Amino acid sequence: MNEFIYKRKSIRKYDQAKLDESVLAKVREKIGNLKPLYPDIKYSVDIVGKTKGIFGITAPHYLIFGSEEKEGYRENIGFIGQQMDLFLAEEGLGVCWLGMAKPEEEPENALPFVISIAFGTPAEQLYRQLSEFKRKAPEDMSEGSDPRLEAARLAPSGMNAQNWFFIAADEKIHCYTKKPNLLSGLLAGSLVYIDFGIALCHIAEESGEFTFIKEAGIPDRKGLTYMGTVE
Repeated sequence: MNEFIYKRKSIRKYDQAKLDESVLAKVREKIGNLKPLYPDIKYSVDIVGKTKGIFGITAPHYLIFGSEEKEGYRENIGFIGQQMDLFLAEEGLGVCWLGMAKPEEEPENALPFVISIAFGTPAEQLYRQLSEFKRKAPEDMSEGSDPRLEAARLAPSGMNAQNWFFIAADEKIHCYTKKPNLLSGLLAGSLVYIDFGIALCHIAEESGEFTFIKEAGIPDRKGLTYMGTVE
């Protein structure tokens, strides 16, 4: 069990001092050992000191995620990005996903920008109690019984929308995203798929073995789009 799933929080206030190079070296080492959801999709992760955009958060460091644009790339970025989120939390650092913050300058050799994460020494309480999570009730995001569904329920998402749905049956978890209405589509857009990758990462973290495939013959449900199955 990854205990940080159950106590991490999004940090929005940071000490502006740069982290020691030894700490950044550990971050770079983790970047080099990420496990992508789709190994055939090329991605890049870079550390920068400044970003631009509305609703930005001032932090000493940012992770900039880029990817080639092919089917599944947003889910893939959410999946690897949440591995970094949990790693940074474990290292005692604050972290926050930023949906609208881009690097001031594109990192050298970076792939097309997807999303960023702020990180650094927190200037507010780093962890929280399980009772402090504000999340949908289990029945609003899942059917069936599987202990890993609680980890998915606690995953962060854009505007805390939790636009995913899981059906546990026959030792499998069938995974869906909720089809956005006009308003949520305008506000969240492609973040829905990044958020799904984040939640899927939490399921993977709680799995002894993790395999995610798209099974043939699994229909979409009303208001839901089938994404794949955890076996």
